[in-house]
Amino acid sequence: MKLLIIGGTVFLGRSLVEAALARGHAVTLFNRGQHNPDLFPEVEKLRGDRSGDLEALQGRRWDAVVDTCGYVPRVVRNSAGLLANAVDHYTFISSISVFSDFRKSGMDENGPLGTLEDAGTEEVNGETYGPLKVLCEQAAEEAMPGRVLTIRPGLIVGPWDPTDRFTYWPHRVAQGGEMLAPGRPEQAVQFIDVRDLAEWNVRMIEDGRAGVYNATGPDTPLAMGRLLEECKAVGEKPVRLTWVSQEFLLEKGVQPWTELPLWVPEEPDTAGFSAINCRKAISDGLTFRPLADTIRATLEWDATRPAERPWGAGLRPEREAALLADWHSGA
Repeated sequence: MKLLIIGGTVFLGRSLVEAALARGHAVTLFNRGQHNPDLFPEVEKLRGDRSGDLEALQGRRWDAVVDTCGYVPRVVRNSAGLLANAVDHYTFISSISVFSDFRKSGMDENGPLGTLEDAGTEEVNGETYGPLKVLCEQAAEEAMPGRVLTIRPGLIVGPWDPTDRFTYWPHRVAQGGEMLAPGRPEQAVQFIDVRDLAEWNVRMIEDGRAGVYNATGPDTPLAMGRLLEECKAVGEKPVRLTWVSQEFLLEKGVQPWTELPLWVPEEPDTAGFSAINCRKAISDGLTFRPLADTIRATLEWDATRPAERPWGAGLRPEREAALLADWHSGA
């Protein structure tokens, strides 16, 4: 199979390349060459800017394309429209952020979708990201009706994650000592290993599957407490978890999802955020490696990074220490 990947050198993109090559496919990358340009010297690389310079794609033919970085419908429409007669199959990587209402647990692919007051906006921010992804999904399907595989991942984790929204936890547990844990140990969390997502995506392309799929994990409920216990089992230093109530954290202005990744306050409006229904994807072959494998691989990759790098998410050590001191003192 000849596979075109738009992007292909950052996180999910690089895992897709590795999965495709491992299964014997020929890969072409199309990107600006601004991130890891020397990665994958064995694959063909086409340079351009999908927001306006698609010349390198003209006159070519592939079996399928994976769009890993579509955020603005106009840009997706241009890419999908140009490739409509050049490929048989188009994967669009979307997000569970397309949903407008997370009050319901077990929401499947038919959940309510976000909308924009100004459908012409191209500013991507916390408010517009999800609704813009909705419009991107629609743009791809309009350009290639019946030939689009739309994947809506939850939080993607594992090696090469630039956000640190999962890496923080294995890393912090590995440091040992007393550690702040948010809310209740029983609170549910969901995420998917980037390698599981990439390998499944390639298999779906091989099978010619189309349609919309939620794609997060694992396949059985996972609690925050179990995640941290798994991190402790993989780590080498003793760590003592101190579970701190969400009321205290909110009173102290701790930012959910960023200062404490994976943690979202348990409120009626967010009851379904970590309870997305992925049975459709699982029935069509999505599988999940053991949690310990994801933790171990994340730690091994994290150890290769500069020690003084800035963190994209997680509590700073001094902030964590101050919160723990206030929690113990009742302040």
